Amino acid sequence: PVTAGSVIVPFGHVIGNEKWRGSEIAQRLQGKVRLIFEDGLGLVDFHLSNRTCILYVSEADLVAGDEYKRRLVRFRNASSLGGIVIIEKTQISDQYFLPVQKFVVLELGMVLLPVANQGEAAQLITQLVSCYVGEQSKDRNSNPFLRKQCSQLAEPSVFRTVQQIPGVGKTKALLLLQQFGSIHRLCNASVKELELVVGQTVAQQIYAF
Repeated sequence: PVTAGSVIVPFGHVIGNEKWRGSEIAQRLQGKVRLIFEDGLGLVDFHLSNRTCILYVSEADLVAGDEYKRRLVRFRNASSLGGIVIIEKTQISDQYFLPVQKFVVLELGMVLLPVANQGEAAQLITQLVSCYVGEQSKDRNSNPFLRKQCSQLAEPSVFRTVQQIPGVGKTKALLLLQQFGSIHRLCNASVKELELVVGQTVAQQIYAF
């Protein structure tokens, strides 16, 4: 089982599961972050910090059946770490995406970020790491650029996630994020609050979803 504090991640590093050595993600991360491979990470694919890790679900995992679900449930039950689930959303795996999204976000309460391929996943990991470095840096309050950069970096993935909600396209996703600022606040918004932004019909759809 993976427990918090069992892996100590040096500042600005990423610890990757040995099985990713030589993969496209690893190659794309080289030079962008300091990547160290370790055996024995168990269910986790990448550790971004002592508290946060990534579980990667590939297109092949989705097509192969429910084994990835068991892995996520085992992680959730055994770990107090914050788990981010990165999922390959491709033409082939697209049909599985909605049920997976409901399972990960609603049932397990974990963060889910869709990517098109390993290259995009590497980009996302790089962005997340730079956010953690910004957060951990003692200078962050005196450096507005770090904070600004962080919120901008987080936006594309959040923006894509909001677009997955039925009835919400790019324009509405943008309006919703401008109004609520985060997925968390959007999830807790009342129908009335949503109506002010997107109108009655879509507000009901978002609330139900």
